[in-house]
Amino acid sequence: MALLVFISTLSFTVESHYCGDVIVDSSLFGSVKSCGMDLSQAKSSKDSFKGKTCCNNEQIFINGQNELSVSFDSLTNNQQLFVASFVYTYTNLFEGLENKVSSFTEYPPPLIVKSIYKLDETYLI
Repeated sequence: MALLVFISTLSFTVESHYCGDVIVDSSLFGSVKSCGMDLSQAKSSKDSFKGKTCCNNEQIFINGQNELSVSFDSLTNNQQLFVASFVYTYTNLFEGLENKVSSFTEYPPPLIVKSIYKLDETYLI
């Protein structure tokens, strides 16, 4: 449940650098690397065409939920039934096992003094 709340409130930005129609680099946490074409075209753009480059950067911003409002005041009957049955089964899930008393703890088995299979000369073949 905590993981679901964390993922729903997470916001991040995906940056991509395109050179023409080909994607050169994509980044989730940092800045993207340039292909170097935009710098050379910026120097030569003074003479030929102004401001037109084949490279562009694209940013996609994914916004998470900003406010969490959980209200338990307006639960329907079906939701109340679900919550009650979930809590009941969850608490009974971890019940301990009954301690069964074993009578063998007070009376240990006798010690073996002779090998019975040698005494009776019975062997498994």
